[in-house]
Amino acid sequence: MERSLDTAYARTTGADLEWRPTPGTQPTDRTEFADFLRRRRESLRPQDLGLDPGTRRRTPGLRRDEVAAMANMSTAYYESLEQARGPQPSASILAGIATALRLTPDERCHLYLLAGQAPPASAERPDYIDAGLLYTLEAIAATTPAFISDDLSNVVAQNPLNIALFGSFVGRPGHHRNLTWHWFTCAHWRSVLRSATPQQEEATGLSYVADLRATLAQRGHDVAATTLVRDLRGASTEFARMWDQHRVSTLHCSTKTVVHEHVGRLDLDCQILTSPLSRQRLLLLQPVEGTQTANRLNRLEQLISSASHVVQAPCPG
Repeated sequence: MERSLDTAYARTTGADLEWRPTPGTQPTDRTEFADFLRRRRESLRPQDLGLDPGTRRRTPGLRRDEVAAMANMSTAYYESLEQARGPQPSASILAGIATALRLTPDERCHLYLLAGQAPPASAERPDYIDAGLLYTLEAIAATTPAFISDDLSNVVAQNPLNIALFGSFVGRPGHHRNLTWHWFTCAHWRSVLRSATPQQEEATGLSYVADLRATLAQRGHDVAATTLVRDLRGASTEFARMWDQHRVSTLHCSTKTVVHEHVGRLDLDCQILTSPLSRQRLLLLQPVEGTQTANRLNRLEQLISSASHVVQAPCPG
């Protein structure tokens, strides 16, 4: 009977009869998966979901048929999952279950991993700024240029020293708040960063491209990521050449040299902090030891405090 149920579901949905975890995830433990579903179902109160609690419920929480209906699947198929049998659920099935069971982001991630699937990246509001990263950004404002970006390298917050060195990106239209876009479309931006050799410029460009390709996959090829890639390919032959190499890696940041008209040369080591609670990251620029950079940043901070005009402008847009 179990096999016939699986076969019937597979014929109507295209689901696999075998559980084959997505590469990079752990093999599925059906017993753990089934127990997790049951526990979460039993923890929900019908009245919290707008359902009639009734007087004839024999078990706590929701009934299986209620979860199945909210997840847009058959009761028989949902029952098979809670009984540790049936085909491996697809990503769309898991999304429906996560919504029906009102899972938190951490529970949703756990559900996908138990099912042998890669968890999708969580959506973030366009105006969202990670609170922990923002606290750090503000705490180091007097000594360290820094900014927060999302995983596509769109700048969402900057401190005053960063704005003084690189101009304001926050709130700019379209791709003009995106650092990868500036690297490949704005000669002025590269002149500000002053990469020492063509080899270093090549390495920086490849780093941006490899990080964007990894992010594209993590986001499930969503509209924001695919649009940025499409527009970059159209705007820059250099980007298109690098993109076609299909390199993948998380972003790394090399030492930067910036020459500011009021304080002179600044040699800066770049560090990247990522948040465990969001897809955002904090990039901060620390003075290179043995240089005059710390003293010059202190002078720049004093100029900012005295409201002098010290801001450099990024590319127009």
